[in-house]
Amino acid sequence: MARKNSTFILAERPEGAIIPGKTFKLVEGDAPTASELKDGQVLVETVYLSLDPAMRAWLYDFRSYVPPVQIGERMRGGAIARVLASKSPKAKEGDMVFSQSGWTEVAIVDNDKFDVIDLPKGTKVTDALGAAGLTGLTAYFGLKHIGQPKAGETVVISGAAGATGSIAGQIAKISGARVVGIAGSDEKCEILTKELGFDVAINYKSPTFREDLAKATPKFIDVYFDNVGGEILETALDRAAFRSRFIMCGSISGYNDRLGRSGTGIRNLHMVTVQRVRMEGFIVIDYPDEIPAAKQQLGQWIAEGKIKRKETIIKGGLKVADTAIGNLFNGGNTGKLLVEVKPYEASML
Repeated sequence: MARKNSTFILAERPEGAIIPGKTFKLVEGDAPTASELKDGQVLVETVYLSLDPAMRAWLYDFRSYVPPVQIGERMRGGAIARVLASKSPKAKEGDMVFSQSGWTEVAIVDNDKFDVIDLPKGTKVTDALGAAGLTGLTAYFGLKHIGQPKAGETVVISGAAGATGSIAGQIAKISGARVVGIAGSDEKCEILTKELGFDVAINYKSPTFREDLAKATPKFIDVYFDNVGGEILETALDRAAFRSRFIMCGSISGYNDRLGRSGTGIRNLHMVTVQRVRMEGFIVIDYPDEIPAAKQQLGQWIAEGKIKRKETIIKGGLKVADTAIGNLFNGGNTGKLLVEVKPYEASML
């Protein structure tokens, strides 16, 4: 009997939050087979599916760094997958790969859409999606090319308990900076300081948030790693140091609100001028030639204990993905958010 395959396709563009069972449609069909492979392709089965805030932005029909996901199209996404069959010189049957195969259980993937996972001993396979994957790389490149933190400087991270923010803060500590994290609960703040080595952590939901940030940044903010946008960005701009660097990585506070277009906007951009702030956006794919070396550096830091990963893994198979993604927007995850599509022995690489 032919193997069946489940896939999520985009059913409609959401106006606000993703609605499970409505925004996406789970369809079932026959799984692709090895006999369908062309030269340079692999047949893979998904083990872990990455869930990322940018996925919400991909559902808008706006001009962006990638085309929007189209109605009826398989939902885009990265995955850790096992090779079932190969006609590619890059991989053999049984290899674990990072695959841009989307929200599906089994897929045929072209040669330029996957890479064999190659991380140092002492890492885990899930690091290929998280701490040493695209989210870790995002933190690494943002700090290396824009933030450029120096020893003794104050670095502030918004969304600090998320996949990218939690790594960015630890890399800043490696550089010798004093690191302040902003998160959405006292529990997450405690994780940042007691487990991840942040110097200070502040709950943005506290009624004294502005005062707390001022106390935590007596010499103002030298580097700000922005994952959130909105009012928290405004508050940080008020604390910008002279010639500070603002790394514009994400704006998750507006992703369910037409990318913030119905909001009031940032009202204190004059601070960029008067404090000569460098405010620059970037995307991880801007640095393709540096990715292999950066992955190895991140993997080494993980193996040495200089970077500690935080993961939230949702079990239940592919079918839970459209519900699980909501955790990104309601504070339900700490660190990297993954769906376990198929059980995998979580042994060290």
